[in-house]
Amino acid sequence: MTGVPEFGADFRARFADLVAWRRDVRRFRTDPVPEDALRDCLALACLSPSVGNSQPWRFVRVSQSARRAAVAASFSRCNESAAVAYDDERAAAYRRLKLAGLREAPVHLAVFCDEATAAGHGLGRATMPEMLRYSVVTAIHTFWLAARAHGLGVGWVSILCPEEVTGVLDVPAAWRLVAYLCVGYPAEEHADPELVRHGWQARETRTAMLER
Repeated sequence: MTGVPEFGADFRARFADLVAWRRDVRRFRTDPVPEDALRDCLALACLSPSVGNSQPWRFVRVSQSARRAAVAASFSRCNESAAVAYDDERAAAYRRLKLAGLREAPVHLAVFCDEATAAGHGLGRATMPEMLRYSVVTAIHTFWLAARAHGLGVGWVSILCPEEVTGVLDVPAAWRLVAYLCVGYPAEEHADPELVRHGWQARETRTAMLER
């Protein structure tokens, strides 16, 4: 096999920087995202590994203002429900957090798993059907790193009702929502995660691998 790239120490150091600076962004500028940059990130996402080569990810760009507003309304309802589930002190801390950039982000992407896909012929998921959704997560993470390399930020909004979002976007019945992503240029740049910076949860110092 010829033409195999070599990934030297300089590349590994830059890759470590890329991973370290991949942040869950909630504060966006409203500048438009260049279409070629978005397409490049999506193309790289589609090179991600998937169980049985099933490639079950389905990216839906949400552009219509009414649909975006419905998603934002779902977030508001779910966010309020989440807040009241905490005790008073933690609820107050929760309400101080900015947990989504739905109003500001120029690009919204809903990412679904096509659980009826025939691609892959079922290989590798008879005993673990959840591998389809895990495969979608790998594509999301690849997209996230690619976006960071373009100077873009990504925010994963999980405080939503999946059934509401699926209905709003009118997608096939077999598609299951895995992520709702806000994409755009960050309004701020920070090396530490927002939830660490605002005192919600410190990073845990545990070993990456256990021995058995």
